[in-house]
Amino acid sequence: MTTDADPATSDDRAAVAAVKAALRAEALARRDALSEAKRAAAAEEIADRIAGLGMAPGAVVSAFLPIRSEVDLRPAIARLFTAGHRIGLPIMVKPTLIFREWLPDAPLVPLGFGTVGPGPAAAVVEPDVMLVPLSAFDRRGGRIGYGRAFYDLTIAAMRTAGRAPRLIGVAFSVQEVGAVPMEPHDVALDMVVTERDVVVP
Repeated sequence: MTTDADPATSDDRAAVAAVKAALRAEALARRDALSEAKRAAAAEEIADRIAGLGMAPGAVVSAFLPIRSEVDLRPAIARLFTAGHRIGLPIMVKPTLIFREWLPDAPLVPLGFGTVGPGPAAAVVEPDVMLVPLSAFDRRGGRIGYGRAFYDLTIAAMRTAGRAPRLIGVAFSVQEVGAVPMEPHDVALDMVVTERDVVVP
C-alpha cells in the first residue's frame, strides 16, 4: 500500500509531471511557430469540421476565445450560433469553471490572464458539448492542458452531478504527440478536431 508520502509514489508523479511539461513545451513551441496566416486558415478548416460533427439540435456548446497562439474558435462559434446552438464561454471560479452565455452583440469584459468573456449579467449555461483547449494531444484521446487542471476538475464535478458532456479537444495538428501519460485525474477526450482531421480514439 502506498500513501501520498511514499517516496516511490512521489517520484512517479514527479516523473510523469516532467514528461508532461516537456511534451507541453514542445507542442506549444510548434504552435507558436505557425504563422498568423496558417493559424487563420486552420481556424476556418476547424470551424468546417466542427460544423460537420452532427451535434444535437439546440445543444449547448462551451467554447473558448484564443489566448496567445491558440486556435481561434470565433469562426466556429459564429457558425454554431447561426445553427441554433447556445454558446458558453469559460469563467474561472476556482478551482473549477462556469460557462456564461455568449451572445453576438453582448459586450465582453476582462477576466484576467489576458482573457475576456461575458460579464456577470450573462446567463450561466450547462454545456452538452465542450470544445476543450489543450497544449498537446494524442490519438487515444489523451490531453495535456496548461497545468492548472481547471477543465479536468470541472468535468469531474459535472460527472459527479450526473452530467456527461461530449468532450471535443480543439488544436492545430502540430500539437499532436506520440503518447500522453495519463494519470487517474486526467479526463480523456471523446475526439480531437484539428485542421487536418477528426481524431476519434
